[in-house]
Amino acid sequence: MANAITLTRRATWREYLELTKPRVVALLLLTALVGMCLATPTWVDINILLPAMVGIGLMSGSAAAVNHLVDRHIDARMARTLRRPLPTGALSPRRVLAFAALIGALGYIILELFVNRITALLTLASLVGYAFIYTMYLKRATPQNIVIGGLAGAAPPLLGWTAVTGEIHAFPLLLVMIVFTWTPPHFWALAVHRAKDYERAEIPMLPVTHGVEFTKTCILLYTVLLTAVCVLPYLVGMSGLLYLVGVTALNIGFLGYAWKLKYKADKFTAFNMFKYSIWYLMILFVLLLVDHYGFT
Repeated sequence: MANAITLTRRATWREYLELTKPRVVALLLLTALVGMCLATPTWVDINILLPAMVGIGLMSGSAAAVNHLVDRHIDARMARTLRRPLPTGALSPRRVLAFAALIGALGYIILELFVNRITALLTLASLVGYAFIYTMYLKRATPQNIVIGGLAGAAPPLLGWTAVTGEIHAFPLLLVMIVFTWTPPHFWALAVHRAKDYERAEIPMLPVTHGVEFTKTCILLYTVLLTAVCVLPYLVGMSGLLYLVGVTALNIGFLGYAWKLKYKADKFTAFNMFKYSIWYLMILFVLLLVDHYGFT
């Protein structure tokens, strides 16, 4: 059994880094950075930028580590995750818990002392939402786990905005809506690709409970909705023509993948759509950033 593996060597920094899901956190920090930049016409004050990025990053990494801890038995049953530090025995649950608590507390203290309380509390709420409400309950309770739990992962643009302004505004909430709407087609594409893994692990992902074809339909519909939501920053004057042209091209690509997945899929389509969706969100936020600093 994976949970009975005895530690045979000292864990390296790479195992601890893997616990934080650095690629995911990097994408979250990009959206937080854009939230900060859109909150001010000039570049963000370095005295806010650095502690905000570090604090949000540490607390996001803490949430990811808790996810590793709670899902360690599931991870051991899935091909995609069985080489993670806990299933392989590179780290013990006690060490992972201590690591998550340490970096989470450090991140909160940094935000509380060097940024502001509202950002610290909202980041804590996001951590609790992902690490506990989603990972411990929703993921195992409902096929709508991604839809409901996606709100926690969508919070960083709002966190970035509040770090600069100290208040909640409609503009960052619009960015939250974009990430929230993007999350289901992003994760469901992976779930379609890994449906057998999720079934083996007894996780009620949508392809397992409602079938792959139904999931493909939901992906297509959510992608259409995402296309509409992503135009809103231009319509409300939050962004300019550069963003509109760029996001239109991105949306055409995303819709193309969703259409192909539904009607002409091959064995690579779902995973290729999943990979495209990551680039989609990254480029979309870069477009917002570039557009904001003079290309309107």
